[in-house]
Amino acid sequence: MIQCSERFADIQMLRYELPAFDELSARQKAYIYYLAEATLWGRDITFDQYGRYNLVIRKTLEEVYRLIETEDCQDDNAKALVVYLKRVWFSNGIYHHYGCEKFVPEFSQEYFEAMVRRVDTDKLPMPVDDLLETIMPVIFDPTFLPKRVNKAHGEDLVMTSACNYYIGVTQKEVEQYYAAKKQDGELCPPSYGLNSTLRKNADGELVEDVWRLNGKYGRTIEHIVECLNKAGEYAENERQKQVIALLVDYYTTGDLRTFDAYSIEWLKEIDGHIDFVNGFIEVYGDPLGLKATWEGIVEYKDIVACRRTQTISDNAQWFEDHSPVDPRFRKPKVKGVVANAICAAMIGGEEYPSTAIGINLPNAEWIRAQHGSKSVTITNFTAAYQKAAKGNGFMDEFVHDRDTVEIILKYGEACDDLHTDLHECLGHGSGQMMPGVDPDALKAYGSTIEEARADLFGLYYIADKKMFELGLVPDMEAYKANYYTYIMNGLLTQMVRIKPGDNIEEAHMRNRALISNWCYQHGDGCVDLVKRNGKTYLVINDYRKLRSLFAELLAEVQRIKSEGDYEAARALVEDYGVRIDTALHNEVLERYRSLDIAPYKGFLNPKMTLVRNDDGEIVDVNLDFTETMVQQMMRYSRDYSVE
Repeated sequence: MIQCSERFADIQMLRYELPAFDELSARQKAYIYYLAEATLWGRDITFDQYGRYNLVIRKTLEEVYRLIETEDCQDDNAKALVVYLKRVWFSNGIYHHYGCEKFVPEFSQEYFEAMVRRVDTDKLPMPVDDLLETIMPVIFDPTFLPKRVNKAHGEDLVMTSACNYYIGVTQKEVEQYYAAKKQDGELCPPSYGLNSTLRKNADGELVEDVWRLNGKYGRTIEHIVECLNKAGEYAENERQKQVIALLVDYYTTGDLRTFDAYSIEWLKEIDGHIDFVNGFIEVYGDPLGLKATWEGIVEYKDIVACRRTQTISDNAQWFEDHSPVDPRFRKPKVKGVVANAICAAMIGGEEYPSTAIGINLPNAEWIRAQHGSKSVTITNFTAAYQKAAKGNGFMDEFVHDRDTVEIILKYGEACDDLHTDLHECLGHGSGQMMPGVDPDALKAYGSTIEEARADLFGLYYIADKKMFELGLVPDMEAYKANYYTYIMNGLLTQMVRIKPGDNIEEAHMRNRALISNWCYQHGDGCVDLVKRNGKTYLVINDYRKLRSLFAELLAEVQRIKSEGDYEAARALVEDYGVRIDTALHNEVLERYRSLDIAPYKGFLNPKMTLVRNDDGEIVDVNLDFTETMVQQMMRYSRDYSVE
């Protein structure tokens, strides 16, 4: 592992290896290279989607940074501004990538204004007086657009969220607008609103600005399309070329039915060694779960680890048939489950620098039901996280006893990977909606319920004897490592990612808290929190009973999803997934601070360079892992921005 130990604020930067990259052919490497270029070009779209002032602020900060670097400024204001800029780079904007709260600058307004006025005016995104009038309150006023995504029950989630998917509209107007588009009994509905900004025009009418060529983000999409077309020249097979052609068509027209056609064709492409995701995909950044943030990832198969995911997908029907949910909500026939362990070769947009360790797509329920899903577990990311965690003292501080520590050391990494596989490969693809149920029926709670459903599926099955029979675990005790660390995280340690006094907002964190708190409160002592020397620890008194609790909760969560029971979803999330005990939170934060561990980690990408022979043919792709965060981010801002 080529280490990167750079730390700032609450973040540590890592690098990821590209194992077996040298074993790929020159043509495969060229395919990856151009897909990687298409991945890097979407960065500014994500910045803009995360907040309408993000790009202007980032560009201004970068010009100020150039002054600081040139003059080698070392005063406190300069240092604080550099940290702030790094946080903006890391989070694709001025809001925390996980908590969604606005960053508080630790440099003064007077210093910032003075530095901006020293920048050459032709390098600023607008005239300096207009610029300062625009961005000063955004940066320095904590009450102005304070949250990127607000999910507080009872508030207008659109008007109180700073994300840039809606302009001048209310939550009620958005919900009514898209409800009117849906047709009763429509069997294959497109994901209405997925790729557009909804706003009011001068006449007060609601209109959509579609994200496509010759539309919103068109100049950036033009570069993405150019790189995709170039990648198509090096595709491994004809289906990959067709996938790219459909994606380009979708980018050109913005037609969501073309996106569905692309998604189905992408599902069918299973023979190639290389795959990618590129576009407007996940809806976590929209408080209503309708509009997708741009993301990109390029990947190639981890052949050894694929044996594990292949075993799981080969037995998908068995898992579905033996699920503890009501048989009405099970799929009678599981279709098209494709699961691979992969190595990421490049990440961009919402996946960069903070990224997922697993992906399951597509998200449209009817495509999953009729055509299946494709899942990946990203092994070179999990390997990097695991190496970074070794010897940091975390388990000694938070795990109740040495015997449990030994179980986690023995089985933890393998079981965490297996749980991710079950979550992504089968959990998201399991179950079925009842006829006529609106896929958006759960509204703001949909993302949390979906993540809880997939997590519970993995938690239930990782303790099943089928895991041992399939050779996926070494013995029937291994699952305990995963159960302990999961509940400990949900009840205790994920609190380190929350500021004192705040509630839980992020969907994945709400999901983990929901599951853990529900089991704690319904377990009759199965799960307990005990005090020792003034510190709180998790104790699991009955692991088998805990599995039965996971089964019970999975059955209810699947029912909620299948029937579109909004009120039950709201109650479950609000009762168990949102609030934090203040005293316990403060204790956990203090214990964590003593370890000096960054609670968040992200990755720098390798820098890729084409190698050509005298005839101009691509013969290799060189990988450079030496860029610092500043060097990489400044290069991206220079080379992958239309302005």
